[in-house]
Amino acid sequence: MVGMVGDGKIVAEYVPVSSKQFPKSRNPLSAESKFWRTFKRKVSEQQTFAVTCINFCPTPPHDFAVTSSTRVVIYDGTTCEVKKTISRFTDLAYSGSFRSDGQLLVAGGETGIIQVFDVNSRTVLRQLKGHTRAVHWVRYSPLDKLHVLSASDDSTARWWDVASQEVALKLEGHTDYVRCGASNPSSADIWATGSYDHTARIWDLRSAQSVLTLEHGKPLEDVLFFPSGGLVATAGGNVVKIWDVMGGGKLLHQLGSHQKTVTSLCMTKSTKSSSASVEESPRLLTSSLDGHMRVFELNSYKVTHVAKYPAPILDMDVSFSCTTLAVGTATGLLSVRQKKDRNQEDSRSSLVSEDTKLAPSRFRKQRVLHSNNFRYFLRGRTEKASEEDYVLARQRRARLAEHDKFLRRFQYQEALAAALRTTDPTVVVAVVEELMARSGLMSAISNMDIESLEILLAFLSKYTTVPKHSRLLVPVTHKVLDKCASSFGHSRELQQKVGLLREKVVAEVHLQESLQRLQGLLQPLIQASVR
Repeated sequence: MVGMVGDGKIVAEYVPVSSKQFPKSRNPLSAESKFWRTFKRKVSEQQTFAVTCINFCPTPPHDFAVTSSTRVVIYDGTTCEVKKTISRFTDLAYSGSFRSDGQLLVAGGETGIIQVFDVNSRTVLRQLKGHTRAVHWVRYSPLDKLHVLSASDDSTARWWDVASQEVALKLEGHTDYVRCGASNPSSADIWATGSYDHTARIWDLRSAQSVLTLEHGKPLEDVLFFPSGGLVATAGGNVVKIWDVMGGGKLLHQLGSHQKTVTSLCMTKSTKSSSASVEESPRLLTSSLDGHMRVFELNSYKVTHVAKYPAPILDMDVSFSCTTLAVGTATGLLSVRQKKDRNQEDSRSSLVSEDTKLAPSRFRKQRVLHSNNFRYFLRGRTEKASEEDYVLARQRRARLAEHDKFLRRFQYQEALAAALRTTDPTVVVAVVEELMARSGLMSAISNMDIESLEILLAFLSKYTTVPKHSRLLVPVTHKVLDKCASSFGHSRELQQKVGLLREKVVAEVHLQESLQRLQGLLQPLIQASVR
């Protein structure tokens, strides 16, 4: 647009300086990472001793038992607050876990005695005696409320009849401590145990025999059946191995993402949500003494999410609704993270919609507006134009930013100072480009006061080494140093800013030199791989 001034000259209308646009960077968070980041910290408690076991109740509200020292603490699955504490142990307690209905809890101990507790009254209902050494792992059968399988340091696993407090089966075959086990989801008679003799054994309780032996190669800390029951995962050393049980114990995959011993495995349950989301399919979770928890996708066994904890992780578990994640560490730290249950929200929204459907018709009847109501004259403001309509856009006068006002009046030094006050690098770079196009950069940086010069040097030291700004700011930095060198001796702050700028440039030069050396090392390797 053009306009006329008094002497008849044609003057072009001022165009505001737009911020410098750069290509958008890729979001480093995948959909999987975004899902796990929705778990917010609910509880972070310090236990008296290392947290050796965490077990979620299969029934809602999915309370969870935390075994530490000589007690088992039961937390509420909704509020994550302490509900009950079971401390009837004479020595260290291990592997406190719920029965399938959540009414009973079984736990082993250092003394070798297995105890069965009533969750509500915390009374001891049964004591199973037979192991000669500590029992580090014990679980109720998921489909049978009357039997328990235990694993002990006496190199045996035992199948107990809880009602009679007697051993129904004694599973022998391991030659070292038996520290872990798992039940097959597809068959109540198939169990797996892991031992420090570097092997995992698959047991058929109908014959009381080991039907398959898996050579892991390291002392086993945990074993886990996949939901189908045809695959089993073993954790020992810093490696997790996936075995095909139906295929005769064939090794399918080996996951070596951890740096230290893998201590715990767990599997998320698949959800039945109608919307497509990452939590619909199961995920394999692993934790290690290196303090990392990793999430693996089961199709390609790729790591989709990693979480870091401040201490070595001994055990972890995820609730059956996949809304609560509990992690226990060797220092006694219990970390519980929780997210909102979408299924509950969907059910609440469905209840609200049902209530509106059942509401009387007089509440659902649309209100008729008349000309005596102010809302009558606001009709159509939210209506969208159709394809046949011609939309006449209102031309709004753009508000000029402070630096644009100075640029329009050719006050270059004030424009640069106003852009620096925004602390937005895209705005400052755009104003600097405009000043260079007008040949006004030198006039803008000459005779700057000490305060404005400090702000300019701080900006240059921060953004000159940034790759997307360095092409423009490096020559600007040279001009500022040449033009304002005489002012540096008048202020100690300016000398500090110049020293910081020099340190940033030296560090960037060293980085570029190391990258060039690395590039020289990689080029022969790339050429050799192509050949």
